[in-house]
Amino acid sequence: MRSELCRKLGIEFPLFAFSHCRDVVAEVTNAGGMGVLGAVGHTPETLEIEMRWIDDKVKGRPYGVDLLVPNKMEAKEGGVSASELEARVPPEHKRYVEDLLKRHGVDTAGLWEERFTNAAGENMREEGAARLLDVAFAHPIGLIVNALGVPPPAMFERARRKGVPVGALTGAREHAIKHAQAGVDILIVAGTEAGGHCGEVSTLVLIPEVLDAMRDFPEVKVLAAGGIATGRQMAACMAMGADGVWTGSVWLTTAEAETTPTVKQKMLAATSRDTVRSRSRTGKYTRQLRSPWTDAWGIEGAPDPLPMPLQGLVSKRALARVDKLAESGHAGAKALATYYVGQAVGLMNAEQSTRSVVYDFMRDYAEAVERLSGTLDV
Repeated sequence: MRSELCRKLGIEFPLFAFSHCRDVVAEVTNAGGMGVLGAVGHTPETLEIEMRWIDDKVKGRPYGVDLLVPNKMEAKEGGVSASELEARVPPEHKRYVEDLLKRHGVDTAGLWEERFTNAAGENMREEGAARLLDVAFAHPIGLIVNALGVPPPAMFERARRKGVPVGALTGAREHAIKHAQAGVDILIVAGTEAGGHCGEVSTLVLIPEVLDAMRDFPEVKVLAAGGIATGRQMAACMAMGADGVWTGSVWLTTAEAETTPTVKQKMLAATSRDTVRSRSRTGKYTRQLRSPWTDAWGIEGAPDPLPMPLQGLVSKRALARVDKLAESGHAGAKALATYYVGQAVGLMNAEQSTRSVVYDFMRDYAEAVERLSGTLDV
């Protein structure tokens, strides 16, 4: 493609694939796009293993890493321990979860005694974030992305020394301006259709809104995100002025994805109306598959979901047990099972290889551009 961003990053097609699965990351990169590894849940040791594996598979082709690094990391330093966080979870929330699971035949014995690891929480403290950055920058990455507000100065400094572009996620025009003022190179502008944490403005409205704001920052590249699962959607976003697209949900139903079989089948059968923005998983609104779990937190008499990270302590063990039982054929657990996914799930109707999804994007994009060009009388 004739694309300044592609030339800058050394890729063939401006399709960016966020995934926690290293196989997906490597396959997208090798097919001409850019895979981006979601690293928030990793320890430095596991991140090193994953990135070394990706290095071996991509043979010098560019890939990225996505982290959650708070701008003011000192505020997170010296935070409370996992056991102290546990003590802050009200008993009524635990009882509510137990009752919900029991109504679906899920045994709750020993649920709250199961060991809890908080790698994500540790990584949001200065020392933990610095250790992950050490690992990331020890590898030949082509992009570093912060998914939690404006990247901190230390992240910029290290990226500049390595010549690595810095990206950041945003769901609002005013936040995009703050990112640009701080020096972000690539904005990932995510509409409410996106899976996981998302805002309230649709992609079709948010992208031009941010692009208009970026007229004062012409060096900043914009990736459209949220509900994008086809090349024709990609073409539509680039027709508005985006430099490429950032995708996540579409990779969850690929053959290489680590999505549990139960959830993958639910996604393949889902329509775009089968997702919901719910605080039931993390305490902040995330878009995920609707299930009795998400419904239960919005009914009359339900406790209000706890703020992050406490709601995660409530949901993590429960949903891990649900996933495990669902894979054994437990009907109640299958019903409860849910995972982050965007409204594009309605377009994800068949399991494909990751590489075939990339090639479908390319073909669909080319056809859309040709179709659009055909509307001009020149």
